[in-house]
Amino acid sequence: MKARVKWVEDRTFIGQSGSGHTVVLGTASGTEGRTPGPSPMELVLIGTGGCTAFDVVHILEKGREKVEDCVIEIDADRADQEPKVFTRIHMHFIVKGRGLAANKVERAIALSLEKYCSASAMLAKTATITHDFVVEDTGAGPQP
Repeated sequence: MKARVKWVEDRTFIGQSGSGHTVVLGTASGTEGRTPGPSPMELVLIGTGGCTAFDVVHILEKGREKVEDCVIEIDADRADQEPKVFTRIHMHFIVKGRGLAANKVERAIALSLEKYCSASAMLAKTATITHDFVVEDTGAGPQP
């Protein structure tokens, strides 16, 4: 796996993945406090959420569950001292589908966080990672 990051100006950078995708990243700079894109640490959280969301959807689909949507809301704290590593990360999963079994959603989340998601495995070295979830059934409502 490869990546490239190039400085543009001030605190603005362009990141490019080995597969050719680009993202603007940076932190506030200048008198207006302009933010050109997510900060590198925000991208770490987004990447971790993406990693585990991918796993959860994949596991549920493999189990023939009718998953239609998966959203992860992430809240995190960082250390006060340098390096300002993540010390606490909480993931709130909102999983939607037709007739999803809560126990299967719970198992998919646990498998991702404990076995498959490389990003959360790395972050667990410095952060306490917790999670909760809700399952929303998108099936047809009651018949008249």
